[in-house]
Amino acid sequence: MTSSNPEGVRLQKVLAQAGVASRRASEELIAKGRVSVDGEIVRELGRRVDPDTAVIHVDGMRVIVDDEHVYLAMNKPKGVHSTMSDEEGRLCVGDYVRDRKERLFHVGRLDAETEGLLLLTNDGDLANKLMHPSYHVPKTYLAEVDGSVPRGLGKRLRAGIELDDGPVRVDEFRVKDVQAGRTLVEVVLHEGRKHIVRRLLREVGHPVRKLVRTAVGEVQLGQTKPGAIRKLNRKEIGSLYKAVES
Repeated sequence: MTSSNPEGVRLQKVLAQAGVASRRASEELIAKGRVSVDGEIVRELGRRVDPDTAVIHVDGMRVIVDDEHVYLAMNKPKGVHSTMSDEEGRLCVGDYVRDRKERLFHVGRLDAETEGLLLLTNDGDLANKLMHPSYHVPKTYLAEVDGSVPRGLGKRLRAGIELDDGPVRVDEFRVKDVQAGRTLVEVVLHEGRKHIVRRLLREVGHPVRKLVRTAVGEVQLGQTKPGAIRKLNRKEIGSLYKAVES
């Protein structure tokens, strides 16, 4: 059993400062066995922890207590390049966060023509894990394609399609809307290869006219307007950590 750190901070205070709940409500969470520290359930209200090193979960969700880390969601507009600076002077993601003091970087990329959710952070460890294919973090896209989509395409895509750099298969595929000779489809996959959605749909005869990423894991684009940036909430941050836990 992990012992209390006499030089640390009371666990309920750490939870309250992290925005989990009030100190009194945090004490109730601890008493009910809903809080763990370094993998062990804690029920004692006097437990002290080091906020800089302790790994704390509430109801299985990681609690981030390092206030130096920043987690943002951006709705990248079409035409903006997924770089923090551009040698050619083209509009890029870095232009939207020039005034921030933190050294931020983007988690993965969206090509210039693709819109939607792009995560920004200074938490390098989490970012690297989110981008690593072994963690299978799903990304959700809405793609507009010409014509109608044949029945059975979803089954074919889930089974796998061979591309020039290897096979790829989607986790989910569904038709969302059909109108005026165009079809809106939702594609969920954990692949991170360059232009993977565009190449995949082109290979099956449905070139993409418009592409928007709407989710990374459980973090949703939601109502965030193009070019706008918002802070991730505690639940969203926790869900990202949970997605990459071994």
